[in-house]
Amino acid sequence: MFNPRLSQRYAKSLLDLSDSLKKLDEVRNDMVFLNSIIKSSREFQVMLSSPVIKSDKKYKILSAVTKGNLSEISSTFIKLLCTKNRESNLPEIVRSFLDQYNVKMGLHSATLTTATPISDELASTFKKKIQAASSFEHLELNTKVDESLIGGFVLEVEGKLVDASILRDLNDVKKQFANNDYIHKLR
Repeated sequence: MFNPRLSQRYAKSLLDLSDSLKKLDEVRNDMVFLNSIIKSSREFQVMLSSPVIKSDKKYKILSAVTKGNLSEISSTFIKLLCTKNRESNLPEIVRSFLDQYNVKMGLHSATLTTATPISDELASTFKKKIQAASSFEHLELNTKVDESLIGGFVLEVEGKLVDASILRDLNDVKKQFANNDYIHKLR
């Protein structure tokens, strides 16, 4: 069950601990690794949230999957989660940790979705424009391709969305025809 307060508290505790031990970047790399596992495997997510599988079994699976890839702090943290029966909250805790890390370090991210792949030069131009408009010093621009956009782009920055795609324009025209907006203007 999604519990944002719980995930934020556990993530903050892990962030503070790793910062006090001067291992913040190491733990961040561990969380990025865990996040990639969580995102890439639906079965892994189901296993974490399954009430049928016992916590000690989940810990053994987590240990086997992450063996040799996590720092001692992260491994101990996962053991703590399993001991407290909070392993089902691991995906939210990982995301919350990464969000809190980005805030602490002043890192910002943006996602640019286009209909076709864009060049590095164009991505750099987008990044410079976003930085100029928002005064972000550190910006990570992620690019995605979604052919259903037909053309244009969709830009998401800090929860704000700019949709300048042809698909959006076509949907707007479709809504106008469905509402008969043009018939009233003809009379």
